[in-house]
Amino acid sequence: MPKVKTHSSAKKRFRVTGSGKIKRFQAGKRHLLRKRSKKAKLNLTGSTITKPCDAKRIRLLLNI
Repeated sequence: MPKVKTHSSAKKRFRVTGSGKIKRFQAGKRHLLRKRSKKAKLNLTGSTITKPCDAKRIRLLLNI
């Protein structure tokens, strides 16, 4: 049986926490930022935990 490979783009975008949750960075902070308020841009900083419905699909990509 061949080795199962991890999805390359998924391993760059997601991390697994110690408790097993999937962590991701927030979208929407690359360009077109002049129209956003400072508060809106600040809220997009940092990472967040994915929803359980999406985490199931990401686990399949990461072979967890």
